[in-house]
Amino acid sequence: MSKRGQIILHSLVARHSTMAIDVEIARQVGFDGLEASGDKIAACLEAGLSRSELKSLVGDTFIPGIGFLIDIERQKDDKAKLLSQANRLFELAGAVGAHGVEVITGPLSLEVARAKGATPSLYRGLIDLPEDEQIALTASNLRELSDIAADHNLILYLEALSWTPLNTIDKQLKVIEKTRRDNLRLLVDFWHCYTSGDTPERVAKLDKELLYGIHVCDSLQFDGGIPDEPMLRDVPTGEGVLDLQEWTDAVRATGYEGWWSCELFCRRNHQENSFEVARKLKDLMSSLLGR
Repeated sequence: MSKRGQIILHSLVARHSTMAIDVEIARQVGFDGLEASGDKIAACLEAGLSRSELKSLVGDTFIPGIGFLIDIERQKDDKAKLLSQANRLFELAGAVGAHGVEVITGPLSLEVARAKGATPSLYRGLIDLPEDEQIALTASNLRELSDIAADHNLILYLEALSWTPLNTIDKQLKVIEKTRRDNLRLLVDFWHCYTSGDTPERVAKLDKELLYGIHVCDSLQFDGGIPDEPMLRDVPTGEGVLDLQEWTDAVRATGYEGWWSCELFCRRNHQENSFEVARKLKDLMSSLLGR
């Protein structure tokens, strides 16, 4: 798709809907595409839709990526499960003609980040290792995942959760540099940047060639510590504390011309008319991008 600055519907706008409804919202509201949910795609196939029926449902909808593969740093016995989940996601991406798959750092559980001691019942990832070892092991996994993704003609786009060890832009860039794979890129999420301590000024210095997608989202006030995602993101986009125009302009200052997706965690919005919520988000993003 050659159009610059595509405005993409995120599957979390209608969190409780089906893939079919997500596609219909994107079409009716006039989005340029859909960042789809791997779980929703899998649910279609598990319910009995054939791959051809799924492709017919999607039609010509542009799908830049699907989410998401978690805890990408998993080692030893956990690594086999990681690779199995990756292969399944890559197959799901292929089933809908997606161009990429989102990969996410761990450990996913907020409780691990909050705990001051051992958490034997919870996955801890590499949290107990020095940062250079975390980067090296994560990059090693990403190298393997990127090679498998390349066999599926897929891009991997990295998002670091802000409560995980490798949370800042600089740390993510170290991982990408050490991975050394052309199909590994960076996703910029305004909320994760904000709660990791990154700023619009830092974003503006990024190499546009490394960027694969932007999550336009908002936040309640964060005063430090471990960010509580369910609480801090429970706000309609545009009604929080982030200066969305400043963040948008920072990305555009890099020369980036790719896609922008409206990820949403507002519980009230998830219970409202998803078509109307999506329409407001599209209008907001159009305004931010001067379209």
